[in-house]
Amino acid sequence: MRINDDLTQPAIVHAAKLDWIASPAAGVDRRMLFRIGSEVARATSIVRYAPGSAFPRHTHGGGEEIVVLDGVFEDEHGAYPAGSYFRNPPGTSHIPASKDGCTIFVRLWQFRAGDQAQIVRQPGEGEKAGPRPGAASATVLFDDGDETVRLEDWGAGATVTVDNPRGLEFLVLFGGITIGHETLEPQSWGRLPANTPLTANIGSQGARIWIKDAPLLHADVCQLPG
Repeated sequence: MRINDDLTQPAIVHAAKLDWIASPAAGVDRRMLFRIGSEVARATSIVRYAPGSAFPRHTHGGGEEIVVLDGVFEDEHGAYPAGSYFRNPPGTSHIPASKDGCTIFVRLWQFRAGDQAQIVRQPGEGEKAGPRPGAASATVLFDDGDETVRLEDWGAGATVTVDNPRGLEFLVLFGGITIGHETLEPQSWGRLPANTPLTANIGSQGARIWIKDAPLLHADVCQLPG
């Protein structure tokens, strides 16, 4: 399966308008944003856990990166409410579940080979950074020199420009933005190849944005099996 696999082209997906697709685990459904592969895949998705659902124990052969969008995501290591962010590097494993239901944003098989940085950020945690023009606040969730992940609050009615020397991926968590003729609401996802800056006009509610500044696919990305 291949979805939005041409990384040389910009991509925007209004995920909240997509149908849910069942996963192999009962009660766990997906909206697919980017995918190369079948069930084991290089993938970016919105995943919904029904109350009481769980996914069987699995090992992250190529790493897993998660943002909790609503509800409380859980595993045997702890509970992660909406606003949590974490990275499970290659070789880690867990049993993901949700007692009351949740929705998460997930990136799979997109870690660099040898990247063993494991990060857990509960809501509000991270390193505060100087906001860019038009932004009210910025928090660095992760930065290892090869990629930077930030959570930013953009001001109502502002215009925000994000330079893009390496590649950008972003997700609207709250509020809305307009890029060109596209209006992006919560769960809207975008990706821009290197040297294509992001310019967004912010809606009347402002916007909270998760944003990754990194090559869209690292040169030394973990290789899919087979």
